[in-house]
Amino acid sequence: MTKRDVFEYALVRVVPRMERGECFNAGVIVYCRAHGYVAARTHLDEAKLLALDPEADVTGVRAALRAVEGVCAGGESAGQAAGDDPGRRFRWLIAPRSTVVQPGPVHTGLTADPEAELERLLDLLVR
Repeated sequence: MTKRDVFEYALVRVVPRMERGECFNAGVIVYCRAHGYVAARTHLDEAKLLALDPEADVTGVRAALRAVEGVCAGGESAGQAAGDDPGRRFRWLIAPRSTVVQPGPVHTGLTADPEAELERLLDLLVR
């Protein structure tokens, strides 16, 4: 039997018009402390975004989604979070915010391969 470790994940949601409260999933962030792993994958459905808000800033939303991936990756692309450990970067990304790109609630599970879990969740919940 393969050893499985606890992991946490949150969906990344796009809320084009805050006053309407409509949203759709555009990414997943996965954190596994046992593996020292944090990563995000995003997928923006432009047609869905523009259906909810024909005047949406597609370029700005894409930039915000890339920023989430960058913070997870660490290094220069993480900005001020560059020196933080994976857990701190995950906690910073899942903090509630009132912006067009927002984290959803945190969920947990067990996995032997956090990278494969990230791809599975992206396919299941976003694409």
